[in-house]
Amino acid sequence: MKTPLLAVILFISVAVLNTGCKKSSSAANTPPSLTTNDVIINVTSTTAQSGGTISSIGSSAITENGVCYSASNATPTINDIKVTAPIISTSYSFTANLTGLTPSATYHVRAYATNAYGTSYGSVVTFSTSSTLSGVSGLVSTFAGSGTAGFNDGTGTTALFSNPGGMASDASGNIYVCDVFNNRIRKIAPDGTVTTIAGSGVAGNIDGPALSAQFYAPQGLAVDAQGNIFIADYGNNLIRELEASTGSVKTVAGNGIPGYVDGEVFKTAEFNGPCALAIDANNVIYVADRNNNAIRKINTNGTTNTVAGTKAAGYFNTTQNPANLVYAYFRSPSGLALDADGNIYVADIGNSAIRKITSAGVVTTIAGGPGQSSLLGSPAALAMDKQGNFLIADESGRIIELTAANVLYDLAGAANVSGYAEGSGTAAKFSNPQGICITPSGNIFVSDFNNNRIRKVVIVTSGGTQ
Repeated sequence: MKTPLLAVILFISVAVLNTGCKKSSSAANTPPSLTTNDVIINVTSTTAQSGGTISSIGSSAITENGVCYSASNATPTINDIKVTAPIISTSYSFTANLTGLTPSATYHVRAYATNAYGTSYGSVVTFSTSSTLSGVSGLVSTFAGSGTAGFNDGTGTTALFSNPGGMASDASGNIYVCDVFNNRIRKIAPDGTVTTIAGSGVAGNIDGPALSAQFYAPQGLAVDAQGNIFIADYGNNLIRELEASTGSVKTVAGNGIPGYVDGEVFKTAEFNGPCALAIDANNVIYVADRNNNAIRKINTNGTTNTVAGTKAAGYFNTTQNPANLVYAYFRSPSGLALDADGNIYVADIGNSAIRKITSAGVVTTIAGGPGQSSLLGSPAALAMDKQGNFLIADESGRIIELTAANVLYDLAGAANVSGYAEGSGTAAKFSNPQGICITPSGNIFVSDFNNNRIRKVVIVTSGGTQ
């Protein structure tokens, strides 16, 4: 009697195993998964670059990947025009060159990848070519600093800095620089004259008369309409203010303890490595609290609260809703910019992304991301011009422009190339650029951290306009 029962059990077991195997085999026959890069690169009148990121190769090796595009088909396929890129075998990003485009035309493009089980597509990105533009680059020169680390006020290259960091400009075109390892705030007039406006040079935490005050590796700046200068005092975990009316430094927020605490009174709030600031028309101060992976704000009544992010590092877009424990995630936010509509833009260096936070707390990515690190590299700082274009300092060695039309131009320097050279485009070299600002007249300045220089970048277009 035992033998028939054993046979039944074995039969059922084999049947179940066979069924499971069949389901697994069917589910495994999947094509690749991928996304299209959300920006178009180096658009001219007849050329552009696009690409994608493959998140999964699917059930078999990829046999082809690239981009397909069309001026007439809003959802292009490989039956339209396609450009292949080198085949990749793991999760990776690729870029393809689009050539022979028609000037002043609109194109639809998307990435694709093919394996034995089919072809998959990313989302469609639309762009327009210029009428005559043949190239965009940045002409780089030294505005101040000799390259030697030190401390000296003077004009142009007679001035000395020790690792200049965050920057800001005022309505008169003056530039303010965090001279990080000199523990000072420097001012550069439009004629290149450098003076020290705050800090004794001793690392510490003392409020009071500007030149007697002490900072500890200040890294971020913002200037309000009254000429008050706000300072992200990174090493002290404080937000400080140099008051225009009194010439004195005071603490605006923070108690000096590295931590993550919002507070009703300025000395109860805690920061951990604040490294960038922005201030709006209502004098609300926004803080990139780098080591807390959060964007904080200091209201005019002195209270501090979190706008987006939470202490944990990560990458996630959502509408921030702490009441329901819903949080966006950042990874070492390091730069800030604001637009006239109250949107906040974040250089999310650890995620190789530029993120956007609306006034309703909606967090999105406008360029880059962990899977597209080659686009932006390590964005350390950003500034927005009057036309809504972003200038980005990629600390790996580039200055990048992201236009309002979501087109990316590598203006000067090269990714993962460090050095010092004047010149245009990739002939120019930077060493860990950490700050960038745009004056009211449109001049672009960069703090070249390891070269101990302030560099000027002039955008040069060939054959037409962007």
